[in-house]
Amino acid sequence: MDISRLRVDGKRLRSSLEKMTEIGATPGGGVQRLALSDQDKQARDLFVQWLEEINLEWSTDEMGNIFGRRRGKKDDLPPVMSGSHIDSQPRGGRFDGILGVMGALEVLRTIHDRGVETERPIVIVDWTNEEGSRFAPAMVGSGVWAGKLERNWVYGRTDIQGKRFGEELARMGYQGELPARRWPVHAYYEYHIEQGPILEREGKTIGAPKGIVCLHWYDVYLEGTANQVGPTPMEGRNDALCAAAEMILKVNALPAKMGGHMVATVGEIQNEPNSRNIIPDRVHFTVDIRSWDDDLALRAWEDVRRDFESIARSRGCPIRIEETWRVEHASFDERLVKQVLNVAQMLGYSSHSMVSGAGHDASYMSQVAPTAMIFVPSIGGRSHVEVENTRWEDCEAGTNVLLHCILQSALEE
Repeated sequence: MDISRLRVDGKRLRSSLEKMTEIGATPGGGVQRLALSDQDKQARDLFVQWLEEINLEWSTDEMGNIFGRRRGKKDDLPPVMSGSHIDSQPRGGRFDGILGVMGALEVLRTIHDRGVETERPIVIVDWTNEEGSRFAPAMVGSGVWAGKLERNWVYGRTDIQGKRFGEELARMGYQGELPARRWPVHAYYEYHIEQGPILEREGKTIGAPKGIVCLHWYDVYLEGTANQVGPTPMEGRNDALCAAAEMILKVNALPAKMGGHMVATVGEIQNEPNSRNIIPDRVHFTVDIRSWDDDLALRAWEDVRRDFESIARSRGCPIRIEETWRVEHASFDERLVKQVLNVAQMLGYSSHSMVSGAGHDASYMSQVAPTAMIFVPSIGGRSHVEVENTRWEDCEAGTNVLLHCILQSALEE
């Protein structure tokens, strides 16, 4: 068999993605499959069913990560691994994460259908809670597995309703007995939509990022003095929401102030008691800072933190800050990144070298094994929203690149 002529079934890939889209479908054409929700369980059940259909040995570890394994001729060799995540953002897109899982599944289906034997085993993975939208921080499944996050700390994380991660994982039925502990991996590939505008703008089909920016997450808690809005004079108020508003504008101005390439965002806010005629007395908001330059991101945080403390004092609103999560920028394996570019050229697809501004499980995996990612264009650069879209032809192209990258690595002795 001439393996170089192998191609995936684009129609089957689309069908699988569309079946997954039905789980947690939203009126605006997106999906809502928050981590450890009933929708997450339903999607996992379908995924496991598909693993069994191609005779993969599957297992779940104590973090709920799902691994499907195809044996190799030399089955004791470290495997080639590929995957992403099934969970989504609230009212998120239908390609984010799941394309990487369904792409890897389609690769394994193609290899299974053609009876291709590889030297090394191949493992497909669904990482738990990559998004971090229900339980912060993000990427906890891969983080614990890689030895970078502590399992019990993650188990104790709570969502906005106070439900604990560990209890929800057990309730869902995917808390396995296997330790969430890293093992040797020969190569890790993660396939994903770009989630930005660069590939579309450049007119390229395949993106090969050299790595992922650092990700710093902070939670800010403010206290004010609640009171009836009418009788309470403006002077002397301790309005926690006004203090938060000033701070949020400082975050927005931070990248321009600091210079260099970085972004800073406040994406979540809770205001209490959240009544139109009561002065707010408690506010919680989040800060997300990202850059390829780790030191720049840290300096930016220290700068804006000083601003926060000054505003809190002037407003009479005590402040508490939690440094929730820090992941340094991740550089991918140069040989594997070049392999992605070479495979794209071999298959006749245009390609582009770039950096990922979004976080992915590949960030932790790069600290465990040689790692590379494969990107395909996001229409309009939109992601984490219901209108997120990618052309089906591009989905197929990226999966073909994934197929041949996995095969090349899995055929290495």
